[in-house]
Amino acid sequence: MLTVALWASLAAALSLWLADGGASSVGNPTQAVTAVGILAGLAGMDLVIVMLLLAARLPFVDGAVGHDRALEFHRKLGKPALYLLLAHGLLLATGYGMAEGLNPVSEAVSLWVLVPDMWLAFVSMALFIAVVVTSLVAVRRRFPYEFWYVVHLLTYLAVATALPHQFSVGGLFAEGTWQRWYWLLLCIATGSALAWYRIARPVLATYRHQLTVRRVVRVSADVVSIEMAGLRLNELSGSGGRFFVWRFLAPGMWWQAHPFSLSAEPQVGTSSRQPTLRITVRNLGAGSARLASLKPGTKVAIEGPYGVFSTAARSRDRVVMIGAGIGITPLRALLESTPFAPGQATVLLRGSSAEELFLGDEILELCKRRGATLFHLTGRRSPDGRSTWLPASAGTARLPDFVPDIADADVYVCGPAAWAGQVLAEAKSSGVREEQLHYERFDW
Repeated sequence: MLTVALWASLAAALSLWLADGGASSVGNPTQAVTAVGILAGLAGMDLVIVMLLLAARLPFVDGAVGHDRALEFHRKLGKPALYLLLAHGLLLATGYGMAEGLNPVSEAVSLWVLVPDMWLAFVSMALFIAVVVTSLVAVRRRFPYEFWYVVHLLTYLAVATALPHQFSVGGLFAEGTWQRWYWLLLCIATGSALAWYRIARPVLATYRHQLTVRRVVRVSADVVSIEMAGLRLNELSGSGGRFFVWRFLAPGMWWQAHPFSLSAEPQVGTSSRQPTLRITVRNLGAGSARLASLKPGTKVAIEGPYGVFSTAARSRDRVVMIGAGIGITPLRALLESTPFAPGQATVLLRGSSAEELFLGDEILELCKRRGATLFHLTGRRSPDGRSTWLPASAGTARLPDFVPDIADADVYVCGPAAWAGQVLAEAKSSGVREEQLHYERFDW
């Protein structure tokens, strides 16, 4: 449905020009170049609107494909949108120039100087180029995440500066036309979705739950669990495995957003104690390292829950959970909340050593209580360089050796991207269908 909606939005954008009699106005090469330029602009701007909606964390998009896949598609649309917008500017400058006997550069200067709002279109183009270039992997890795994030916010300014000339230049969106109302309402709806889901809802959730850090517990040398107390945490029950975006409102940290999954379902409070929830964090960078020094009483802003890594994604009675490293911790919350009968669940934990099976004791206790089968897969990979997600001690074992009926189970995978890719590939080769695989990335 989302794919159909994408193509339908593009078709609708192009039909605006056709409905305005655009095809009948093409009678010579000059008009053809101008017409293609207009169509490129409509298609490019429509893709930008789709990109904004994919990043808006709309519940039906998040529930259908997951936040990671939505953002992956958002990134893939970036280059086509930019190329179409560049073609829009170049073709219009060429077409108008051909009609007036000017070269494209001279025509562009003339448009900047003489046409109202056109200078804003040039500013918008420069902003779009800056956003797309800084989003390239090779460029993005050179800068801190926060720098890239701030630059990425320029997308909203780029859209805002692109809109005026669309309504003031040309007759396609002239006052009184239905095309103008369609485009205006599309822009207003997109802006409203962003304002509600990216700003208003997180603010309301932060106020509703009033989370504060209760304590920070050291799990290992580089892993801590952060326990938070708050209000109405029962509303978040059943979110095990899904992730939230956390902002710890401490000096120097409030502007850093951290996507972490719960490592324990919200615990009901007592008369003397508030309800609590917990996340478990590994030191993987400067931002996450500072979380170990959080002081009790620190206020927490929250967004979410997001993603499809939850019991709501279940399609089979049997369930298999496979985690590695810090990716084990969301499985602990999922194991606590997802329904299954004794004997219907299998848990596989992977680590270089027993110390890297984080929260392993808690998971063992849950498996005993709920009747789940648990495997500890520890040790280094095979020294011969064989690409595998299993330790060398497993020999030639494969997933069906641990879970014979895995083809009839939902499979949840959480861990480093390369490792998880190997697990997912082996699951598919073992007969697991795409809709039975549940995996979400956090390296956006």
